[in-house]
Amino acid sequence: MAGTTATTPMDIDAAAPPPLEASAKGKAPISASRGGRAAPWVEKYRPQCLADVAAHRDIVDTIDKLTNENRLPHLLLYGPPGTGKTSTILAVARKLYGSQYGNMILELNASDERGIDVVRQQIQDFASARSLSFGARPSVKMVLLDEADAMTKDAQFALRRVIEKHTRSTRFALICNHVNKIIPALQSRCTRFRFAPLDGTHVRERLQHIIKSEGLDVDDGGLTALVRLSNGDMRKALNILQSTHMASKQITEEAVYLCTGNPMPKDIEQIAFWLLNEPFSACFKYISDMKMRKGLALVDIIREVTMFVFKIQMPSDVRIKLINDLADIEYRLSFACNDKLQLGALISTFTGARTAMVAAAH
Repeated sequence: MAGTTATTPMDIDAAAPPPLEASAKGKAPISASRGGRAAPWVEKYRPQCLADVAAHRDIVDTIDKLTNENRLPHLLLYGPPGTGKTSTILAVARKLYGSQYGNMILELNASDERGIDVVRQQIQDFASARSLSFGARPSVKMVLLDEADAMTKDAQFALRRVIEKHTRSTRFALICNHVNKIIPALQSRCTRFRFAPLDGTHVRERLQHIIKSEGLDVDDGGLTALVRLSNGDMRKALNILQSTHMASKQITEEAVYLCTGNPMPKDIEQIAFWLLNEPFSACFKYISDMKMRKGLALVDIIREVTMFVFKIQMPSDVRIKLINDLADIEYRLSFACNDKLQLGALISTFTGARTAMVAAAH
């Protein structure tokens, strides 16, 4: 919540209809009819009210309180993908507008054209139009700009004046992954909330809920692998779960890693053992054979080995050089350099580190 804004009272319709999904305890029951059997689970299990949002309770409770007091400011939600930014805003909109949701919100995504002309025409027209309200006072409309960091600088500058001019009738919610791509003038007009990657506990709880709803056969190893590979991204966790379920009846650790193509922890331990103990030619042969047999990508191996390096006891100067060399190899791989050459560079880097550790021991 780094930004500040003058929070003017919202003129929310006093007799607004209740939200469609709200239940007695404030928890929206998950309905299988929402998208049907064939729907992606990301959409089927998207939170429908604020109580369903998996994490960030401090942010959600703050926004909920501002909504209840009719003092909702312009919002800027930023953070990595799959952390609940869009779901939170859509839940707020459902709470505010209920059955009028479709008429009271303008949602523009990165797939839409959002140049300066759209800001001057479509957004300006929506913000200046009178609200469709059946109460004594007009409701405040909402403009939702998803992936706002993809907007051109000209469009962002044009948006400044639109936000100021229509503050009484419209609230703007900007969602982005990289806040530094939003111009400071827009940031200062919004209250900022950072959505950090989800904690493993929250991802695990939500996955267990979905596993129970779908009646899946998932063991502890499979669930741990899902949480680990998601890296705090709930959308990624659900996509991996659904794709693994489609490929295998029982979701185990091995099934999850096979489905995603990631190297298993025991394979990384084996590769690290070869790198730290075997001579160059034998190590090259072993790793090449494993890559071929299990269909592993060298860039995935390097990322996992890098994390393994942090756990090994070694002198600081050796670790620093090793991490720096691994970063260079990953950078070269991103430009489609030859895999065999980069594998040789990986082994030579560890060979040099082994020599340095032996010299440090003596």
